[in-house]
Amino acid sequence: MSRSRDADDAGSLGMLGRSTGPATLILSSLADGAKHGYALTKDIEAFAGVRIAPGTLYEALSRLEAQGLIEALESDDRRRPYRLTAAGARALQEHLQAQRKVADVGLRRLAGTWGTS
Repeated sequence: MSRSRDADDAGSLGMLGRSTGPATLILSSLADGAKHGYALTKDIEAFAGVRIAPGTLYEALSRLEAQGLIEALESDDRRRPYRLTAAGARALQEHLQAQRKVADVGLRRLAGTWGTS
């Protein structure tokens, strides 16, 4: 199975494989400002109704940071905030636009076949 060009681009969320779900949620949360781990989990729960386990969260943060999509900020206490980088914002935008296309196609097809809206 061939991979699309976008999935092979440096910084693309496609490079995360099965971790794309947590990465999308984390990057979407950071899109409105820096947050530490607990604030990320609470924000994601609020906007997506999904609870990310601490191990999953910190593994995804580590991968996102290694890819240059987020960066850790200095902190005066034990909580370390992260922020979205310009590369992370571009990767998130491209990923969400691609997902919107897929969702639009799926919804159109459902409406045509099943009469749902």
